[in-house]
Amino acid sequence: MSLFGAMNTAISGLKAQSLSFGNISDNVANSQTIGFKRIDTSFINFLTSSSAQSSSPGSVVARPDYRNSVQGTIAQSDNPLAMAIVGQGFFEVSRADTVGTSAVSFAPQRFFSRAGDFQMDRNGYVVNSAGDYLNGWTANGTTGAIDRSAVVPIRVTQTVYNPQPTSEVSISANLPATPLGTGPVSAQISVFDALGNDHVVTLDWTRTAANDWTVAVAVPDDIVAANRGSARVAFGPAASGNPVPQGTVGLIGSPTGSVTAGPYAVDTPATLTFDMNFGSGVQTITLNLGTYGLSSGVTQYSGNEFSLRGISQNGVPPGSFSGVSATAAGDVQVTYDNGQSRTIARVPVITFNDPNSLQRQDGQAFTSTLASGDPLTQDARTNGAGGIVTNSVENSNVDIANEFTKLIVAQRAYSANTKMVTTADELLQQTLDMKR
Repeated sequence: MSLFGAMNTAISGLKAQSLSFGNISDNVANSQTIGFKRIDTSFINFLTSSSAQSSSPGSVVARPDYRNSVQGTIAQSDNPLAMAIVGQGFFEVSRADTVGTSAVSFAPQRFFSRAGDFQMDRNGYVVNSAGDYLNGWTANGTTGAIDRSAVVPIRVTQTVYNPQPTSEVSISANLPATPLGTGPVSAQISVFDALGNDHVVTLDWTRTAANDWTVAVAVPDDIVAANRGSARVAFGPAASGNPVPQGTVGLIGSPTGSVTAGPYAVDTPATLTFDMNFGSGVQTITLNLGTYGLSSGVTQYSGNEFSLRGISQNGVPPGSFSGVSATAAGDVQVTYDNGQSRTIARVPVITFNDPNSLQRQDGQAFTSTLASGDPLTQDARTNGAGGIVTNSVENSNVDIANEFTKLIVAQRAYSANTKMVTTADELLQQTLDMKR
C-alpha cells in the first residue's frame, strides 16, 4: 500500500511542479509586458492519514499565488498620456462591444488595469496597448469642476478653443512724483473682442497737480468714439482726502464719458470701468489699478520717468487643438495653440481590500471578486490610493533572475519526483518477482 501511495504522491508532485513551471513560463514570457503582475506558486500538502503510530503518503497540490499588489519598476516615457500608479490601486478601464467609425458602445462590466501606456485612438478615446478604454470623471469645460457622479470612458475632442472677450485688465506701474515734462505718459493694453480680434487701448496719464493725475482712455478701433472718457486718480492722504499711505491710490473720481469709478473702501480694489464697441455690441472692461492704500498696482513714488511693471488681461483669442497630456493629479488636459489649456477629465485610482484576489483577464486586466472586495473610487494619493506619475509606465513586476532560480528548483524537484516514480516501479517489480 505504501508503494502505491508513494507513487501517487510522486505523481502529484510531478503535477504540482508542472503547474509551477507553467507559472514561471508565463512570468518569463511577460517580463516586458507593461503592467503585468507575476504569479508565484504555493504548494499545499494533503494528508491521507496521520497518527502517532503511522503516517500514509499524502499528496501535494500547487496553487497560484498572485502578486497583484507588488510594485513594478517605473520607466520614463515620451508619451504625454502615459501614466503609472505608485502604490496601491488600478486604473478603471472599459472594453468595447462594438466599434464604429465615430461611435463606440461599451460592455457594462468594469475592468481594472495597471497598464498605463495610454494614447488617443482614431475616435479620440484614451486607450492602452491592450485596447482597453481609460475611464475617468468628466470635468466642466468652462469651470473645470469635476463631476464625480459617474466614471466614463475619456474622449478627447479636437475642437477649437472659443475666444473670450476681455472683461478685466490689471496694470502695475509707477507714476513719477517729479515728472520731467507736462505732457502725458502712456501705457498700451492689448484686448480682445467677442470674435477674438486684438485691439489696442491706450491709457494717457496727465499730472494735474501734486499727487493728482487724470487718466484718459483711448480706443482707436471703437466704432462709437475713440475717446471713451477719463477719471481722476489721486495718491496719498492730502490729495485724496482718505487715510492712505503716501504714494498709494486713495481716490478715483470725476469720471467722464463711458468711464465709471469705483468707490473708496479700505483694502478693496481700486477700479474704474469703461465701455467699448468693436462692432459686436457693448463690451465693458474693468481696469484694476491695485488696492486702495496698498503699494500694489499703480503707485506714485520718487522718480521722473513712467515705469510700467506689468499688464495682464483675461481675454483669449481663438485656439486650435495642440495636444493632450496628464497631470500628477490625474487631470487630462487639452492644450491649444493660443497658450490656453482645458481640463476635460480626471483619472481616479481604484483600490481594493485584497487586490491579490482579483480575477485575471486578458490584456493585463482584472475584474473584482467577492474575495477582493468592492472597488473604491477615489482621487490619487487619498485614503491609501497610490499616486500618479506622468510620462511614465509601470513595467512588469517579474524579476528574471528570481524566475530562473525558481526554474532550477522546479526542474530539480520534477526530476526528483520522476526518480521516486521509477524507484517505486522497481520496488513493485521486485515484489512481483517474489512469486517466481
